[in-house]
Amino acid sequence: MLKGSWFKDIRSHWVLYLMFAPIAVYFIIFAYIPMAGIVMAFQSYTVKGGIFGSPWVGLDNFSYFFQSGKAWLVTRNTIIYNLAFLTCYTVFSILAAVVISEIRQKWFKKLSQTLMFLPYFISWVTVSAFVYNFLNYEYGIVNRIFGSFQLEAIDIYSTTWYWYLILPFLYVWKWVGYGSVLYLAAIVGIDQEIYEAATIDGATKFQKITKITLPLLKPTMIILLLLGLGRIMRGEFDMFYQLIGNNGLLMDATDIIDTLAFRSLMGTADFGMASSVGFYQSVLTLIIILGANWMVRRYDKDQALF
Repeated sequence: MLKGSWFKDIRSHWVLYLMFAPIAVYFIIFAYIPMAGIVMAFQSYTVKGGIFGSPWVGLDNFSYFFQSGKAWLVTRNTIIYNLAFLTCYTVFSILAAVVISEIRQKWFKKLSQTLMFLPYFISWVTVSAFVYNFLNYEYGIVNRIFGSFQLEAIDIYSTTWYWYLILPFLYVWKWVGYGSVLYLAAIVGIDQEIYEAATIDGATKFQKITKITLPLLKPTMIILLLLGLGRIMRGEFDMFYQLIGNNGLLMDATDIIDTLAFRSLMGTADFGMASSVGFYQSVLTLIIILGANWMVRRYDKDQALF
């Protein structure tokens, strides 16, 4: 767009630009300006020296990160967990949206949506307290129930494989209500005449869902999947840190990039190491986004983000 036509577009749609202004200011302040801190990844950063006075160390911070043996571990965990989260979240969000859309009693539909959306507002701090009281080895509710049936207690906080099931379950429990609202909005936007025509042709409810609803949800699903892939290298830090904390017995199975960077910063005050981990995370995220968008463009150009 030429400069003159750009100003003309602003004058014609000044209300839309005015609505966009707060969002632009937010991202400029909290996303773009902090990018200057990337230079710390190449410095032996000290508070006294600051960004401009700290000595340069080149790629030493990255070398330490990769030679520590943690790089592959946290990258693997981050990708595996986020793929599991994204898959479960997408499947159950679509399933919940379809089921809610088929409910005819308005009071029951509203009640279902409210109960499903409620966990979205519960912080992971609160969730971790509930989970600990349920799963604690000595006095947790689960082991108390097992004890009442003369069953052996299970030490969940010392056994890694349980968390491969617990973490995706809790993620879906918290976020499926939010996701179902997005897909439900897309379902509401489907032309009802299509369903009426299918009814006249004798289509069953299941056929309407599989032949009409799900195919027409594909554009929304692709966009949300691409946006989800953009966060695939950013683990749910709040969830992992609040539920697992610094439990060394579970560290290898649950440590992700975000928690490693946080411990590097808080435990050793190693700003350079933490910054290098964040830079590595951002580069991988960019590669994944570009790769996923390229594949979508090859499949259906109209569905790609850019």
